[in-house]
Amino acid sequence: MIIKKGGYMCNSAGIEFVMRQLSCDDIANKKVIEVGSQNINGSVRSYVEKCNPLCYVGVDVAEGQGVDEICDINHLISRFGKESFDIVICTEVLEHVQDWRNAIFNLKYILKSNGILVLTTRSYGFPYHGYPFDFWRYEIDDMRMLFSDLEINSNESDPSAPGVFIKATKPIWFSENSLEKYRLYSIIKHKNVRNITDFDLYLFKARTHVSRFLPIKLKEFLKKHIAL
Repeated sequence: MIIKKGGYMCNSAGIEFVMRQLSCDDIANKKVIEVGSQNINGSVRSYVEKCNPLCYVGVDVAEGQGVDEICDINHLISRFGKESFDIVICTEVLEHVQDWRNAIFNLKYILKSNGILVLTTRSYGFPYHGYPFDFWRYEIDDMRMLFSDLEINSNESDPSAPGVFIKATKPIWFSENSLEKYRLYSIIKHKNVRNITDFDLYLFKARTHVSRFLPIKLKEFLKKHIAL
Protein backbone atom coordinates (compact mmCIF):
# COMPACT_ATOMS: atom_id res chain seq x y z
CA MET A 1 0.00 0.00 0.00
CA ILE A 2 1.33 3.44 -0.95
CA ILE A 3 0.60 6.29 1.41
CA LYS A 4 0.76 9.91 0.38
CA LYS A 5 2.78 11.68 3.03
CA GLY A 6 3.07 15.43 2.83
CA GLY A 7 4.75 16.12 -0.48
CA TYR A 8 6.10 12.60 -0.65
CA MET A 9 5.04 8.97 -0.83
CA CYS A 10 5.57 6.51 2.00
CA ASN A 11 4.67 2.83 1.92
CA SER A 12 3.62 0.65 4.83
CA ALA A 13 6.82 -1.42 4.62
CA GLY A 14 8.83 1.73 5.32
CA ILE A 15 6.73 2.55 8.37
CA GLU A 16 7.10 -1.03 9.60
CA PHE A 17 10.87 -0.80 9.11
CA VAL A 18 11.07 2.31 11.31
CA MET A 19 8.98 0.65 14.02
CA ARG A 20 11.06 -2.53 13.81
CA GLN A 21 14.38 -0.67 14.06
CA LEU A 22 13.44 1.64 16.95
CA SER A 23 12.50 -0.03 20.21
CA CYS A 24 10.88 1.81 23.10
CA ASP A 25 14.20 1.53 24.95
CA ASP A 26 15.84 3.39 22.06
CA ILE A 27 13.20 6.14 22.17
CA ALA A 28 12.45 6.67 25.87
CA ASN A 29 13.70 10.05 27.17
CA LYS A 30 15.37 10.83 23.84
CA LYS A 31 15.00 13.83 21.52
CA VAL A 32 13.43 12.72 18.23
CA ILE A 33 12.94 14.59 14.95
CA GLU A 34 11.04 13.34 11.91
CA VAL A 35 12.04 15.02 8.66
CA GLY A 36 9.09 14.88 6.25
CA SER A 37 6.48 14.34 8.95
CA GLN A 38 3.16 15.35 7.38
CA ASN A 39 0.61 12.60 8.08
CA ILE A 40 -1.99 11.92 5.43
CA ASN A 41 -2.81 8.22 5.91
CA GLY A 42 -0.25 6.96 8.36
CA SER A 43 2.75 7.91 10.48
CA VAL A 44 5.24 6.49 12.98
CA ARG A 45 4.56 9.41 15.31
CA SER A 46 1.96 7.63 17.47
CA TYR A 47 4.32 4.69 17.96
CA VAL A 48 7.24 6.94 18.90
CA GLU A 49 5.21 9.09 21.28
CA LYS A 50 3.84 6.11 23.20
CA CYS A 51 7.48 5.22 23.95
CA ASN A 52 7.81 8.49 25.90
CA PRO A 53 10.50 10.44 24.07
CA LEU A 54 11.83 13.57 25.73
CA CYS A 55 10.47 15.45 22.72
CA TYR A 56 9.20 14.70 19.22
CA VAL A 57 9.48 17.34 16.51
CA GLY A 58 7.90 16.84 13.10
CA VAL A 59 9.20 19.05 10.30
CA ASP A 60 8.12 19.32 6.68
CA VAL A 61 8.20 21.84 3.83
CA ALA A 62 4.49 22.66 4.20
CA GLU A 63 1.86 22.86 6.93
CA GLY A 64 -0.23 19.79 7.70
CA GLN A 65 -1.16 17.17 10.27
CA GLY A 66 1.92 15.99 12.12
CA VAL A 67 3.97 19.07 11.17
CA ASP A 68 5.14 21.01 14.20
CA GLU A 69 7.41 23.31 12.26
CA ILE A 70 8.07 24.15 8.62
CA CYS A 71 11.72 23.50 7.87
CA ASP A 72 13.49 22.35 4.71
CA ILE A 73 15.87 19.41 5.11
CA ASN A 74 18.74 21.62 3.93
CA HIS A 75 18.12 24.08 6.79
CA LEU A 76 18.05 21.65 9.72
CA ILE A 77 21.43 22.65 11.13
CA SER A 78 20.75 26.38 10.90
CA ARG A 79 17.40 25.89 12.64
CA PHE A 80 18.23 23.33 15.34
CA GLY A 81 22.03 23.33 15.61
CA LYS A 82 24.51 20.49 15.41
CA GLU A 83 24.07 17.36 17.55
CA SER A 84 20.58 18.40 18.66
CA PHE A 85 18.70 15.07 18.37
CA ASP A 86 19.21 11.52 19.60
CA ILE A 87 17.07 10.02 16.83
CA VAL A 88 16.52 11.28 13.27
CA ILE A 89 13.74 9.70 11.17
CA CYS A 90 13.53 10.54 7.46
CA THR A 91 11.13 8.58 5.25
CA GLU A 92 10.68 9.06 1.50
CA VAL A 93 12.26 12.50 1.34
CA LEU A 94 15.79 12.08 0.00
CA GLU A 95 14.83 11.26 -3.61
CA HIS A 96 12.99 14.60 -3.79
CA VAL A 97 15.92 16.78 -2.71
CA GLN A 98 17.98 18.31 -5.53
CA ASP A 99 21.04 18.94 -3.32
CA TRP A 100 21.26 15.48 -1.79
CA ARG A 101 24.77 16.02 -0.40
CA ASN A 102 23.70 18.96 1.72
CA ALA A 103 20.60 17.07 2.84
CA ILE A 104 22.71 14.14 4.05
CA PHE A 105 25.17 16.58 5.66
CA ASN A 106 22.30 18.11 7.65
CA LEU A 107 20.91 14.72 8.71
CA LYS A 108 24.30 13.56 9.98
CA TYR A 109 25.17 16.73 11.84
CA ILE A 110 21.91 17.27 13.73
CA LEU A 111 22.43 13.77 15.12
CA LYS A 112 24.18 13.41 18.47
CA SER A 113 27.07 11.03 19.02
CA ASN A 114 25.66 7.51 19.48
CA GLY A 115 22.43 8.81 17.94
CA ILE A 116 20.35 6.76 15.51
CA LEU A 117 19.36 7.64 11.96
CA VAL A 118 16.51 5.70 10.28
CA LEU A 119 15.92 6.53 6.63
CA THR A 120 13.92 5.19 3.69
CA THR A 121 14.02 6.26 0.04
CA ARG A 122 13.33 4.96 -3.50
CA SER A 123 15.45 2.81 -5.82
CA TYR A 124 15.77 2.31 -9.58
CA GLY A 125 12.52 0.99 -11.04
CA PHE A 126 10.23 3.13 -8.91
CA PRO A 127 8.30 5.49 -11.21
CA TYR A 128 8.69 9.24 -11.31
CA HIS A 129 6.61 10.87 -8.56
CA GLY A 130 7.27 14.59 -8.45
CA TYR A 131 6.03 16.47 -5.38
CA PRO A 132 6.99 18.88 -6.82
CA PHE A 133 10.10 17.12 -8.22
CA ASP A 134 11.69 13.70 -8.13
CA PHE A 135 15.45 13.61 -8.70
CA TRP A 136 17.30 10.51 -7.50
CA ARG A 137 17.27 6.75 -7.00
CA TYR A 138 19.32 5.08 -4.26
CA GLU A 139 20.52 1.50 -4.01
CA ILE A 140 21.93 -0.58 -1.15
CA ASP A 141 25.48 0.08 -2.40
CA ASP A 142 24.76 3.82 -2.45
CA MET A 143 23.59 3.72 1.16
CA ARG A 144 26.69 1.77 2.13
CA MET A 145 28.89 4.48 0.62
CA LEU A 146 26.91 7.59 1.57
CA PHE A 147 26.70 6.54 5.21
CA SER A 148 30.07 4.79 5.50
CA ASP A 149 31.12 7.35 8.12
CA LEU A 150 28.33 6.02 10.38
CA GLU A 151 27.98 2.53 11.83
CA ILE A 152 25.43 0.86 9.56
CA ASN A 153 23.15 -1.43 11.57
CA SER A 154 20.72 -2.37 8.82
CA ASN A 155 20.73 -1.77 5.05
CA GLU A 156 18.01 -3.58 3.13
CA SER A 157 15.70 -3.43 0.15
CA ASP A 158 12.04 -2.52 0.43
CA PRO A 159 10.19 -5.86 0.02
CA SER A 160 7.09 -4.23 -1.49
CA ALA A 161 8.44 -1.73 -4.06
CA PRO A 162 11.83 -0.55 -5.41
CA GLY A 163 13.37 1.18 -2.44
CA VAL A 164 16.01 0.96 0.27
CA PHE A 165 15.91 1.22 4.06
CA ILE A 166 18.80 2.01 6.37
CA LYS A 167 19.45 2.31 10.09
CA ALA A 168 22.78 3.74 11.21
CA THR A 169 24.41 4.95 14.41
CA LYS A 170 26.69 7.98 14.63
CA PRO A 171 30.00 6.97 16.21
CA ILE A 172 31.73 9.04 18.86
CA TRP A 173 34.74 9.31 16.52
CA PHE A 174 32.55 10.56 13.64
CA SER A 175 34.52 12.09 10.76
CA GLU A 176 32.56 12.97 7.65
CA ASN A 177 33.53 11.28 4.39
CA SER A 178 33.64 13.46 1.30
CA LEU A 179 30.82 12.76 -1.16
CA GLU A 180 31.75 15.50 -3.59
CA LYS A 181 32.66 13.17 -6.47
CA TYR A 182 29.98 10.56 -5.85
CA ARG A 183 27.47 9.96 -8.65
CA LEU A 184 23.85 8.94 -8.13
CA TYR A 185 21.30 7.71 -10.61
CA SER A 186 19.13 10.61 -11.76
CA ILE A 187 15.59 9.77 -12.84
CA ILE A 188 15.58 13.09 -14.70
CA LYS A 189 18.74 12.40 -16.74
CA HIS A 190 18.47 8.59 -16.75
CA LYS A 191 22.10 8.09 -15.78
CA ASN A 192 24.49 8.48 -12.85
CA VAL A 193 25.51 12.10 -12.37
CA ARG A 194 27.13 14.26 -9.71
CA ASN A 195 24.55 17.05 -9.79
CA ILE A 196 21.31 18.20 -11.36
CA THR A 197 21.35 21.83 -12.47
CA ASP A 198 18.44 24.23 -12.84
CA PHE A 199 19.00 24.01 -16.60
CA ASP A 200 18.59 20.22 -16.40
CA LEU A 201 15.25 20.81 -14.68
CA TYR A 202 14.20 23.28 -17.37
CA LEU A 203 14.98 20.75 -20.11
CA PHE A 204 13.18 17.99 -18.24
CA LYS A 205 10.03 20.07 -17.84
CA ALA A 206 10.17 21.13 -21.49
CA ARG A 207 10.57 17.52 -22.69
CA THR A 208 7.77 16.37 -20.41
CA HIS A 209 5.45 19.05 -21.77
CA VAL A 210 6.28 18.23 -25.40
CA SER A 211 5.95 14.47 -24.87
CA ARG A 212 2.28 14.84 -23.94
CA PHE A 213 1.49 15.61 -27.57
CA LEU A 214 3.59 12.85 -29.21
CA PRO A 215 2.36 9.47 -30.42
CA ILE A 216 3.12 6.65 -27.99
CA LYS A 217 5.58 4.81 -30.30
CA LEU A 218 7.52 7.98 -31.02
CA LYS A 219 7.55 8.82 -27.32
CA GLU A 220 8.97 5.39 -26.47
CA PHE A 221 11.66 5.74 -29.17
CA LEU A 222 12.73 9.17 -27.95
CA LYS A 223 12.74 8.07 -24.31
CA LYS A 224 15.02 5.17 -25.19
CA HIS A 225 17.46 7.17 -27.29
CA ILE A 226 17.47 10.69 -25.84
CA ALA A 227 15.97 10.21 -22.36
CA LEU A 228 12.69 11.97 -23.09
